[in-house]
Amino acid sequence: MSLEIPASVKVYSQFFHPILMWVLFGTSLYALYLGVLVRRTRTTKDSDKRKELVKGKFNVKHYQIGSLLMALMVVGSIGGMAVTYINNGKLFVGPHLLAGLGMTGLIALSAGLSPFMQKGSDWARYSHIVLNVAMLGLFGWQAVSGMDIVQRIISKM
Repeated sequence: MSLEIPASVKVYSQFFHPILMWVLFGTSLYALYLGVLVRRTRTTKDSDKRKELVKGKFNVKHYQIGSLLMALMVVGSIGGMAVTYINNGKLFVGPHLLAGLGMTGLIALSAGLSPFMQKGSDWARYSHIVLNVAMLGLFGWQAVSGMDIVQRIISKM
């Protein structure tokens, strides 16, 4: 017995992943902005400026956005692969898939450094920055290559 998915669901489900990923790309840029503010708060020498920055609670916002970002990226990546498999009976192993898996791994590694950063570890902070910059670079490329895939899907409709 196999479950038959209605054709309209199969067609429109293909657009959930790219829309979610574009939202997450924008959210990643916002997380970067918050991370810069966290770093500025921690490293500023001017006590008045530091007091003003602390009021923004950028560290809490960065942590919350980062956690949400990681959860949705993992779910979105799995969802994208699931929809591709449901619609095509296979995954297309190529640069887009491999870079997406790499991004998912990078964000998980980066988030895993949080306990070390909370204890003040500089190596963890620098590693977190490097991992996330690499992830953002891959994410930008993924956005462009993903739009090629979306265009191919639309041309087949």
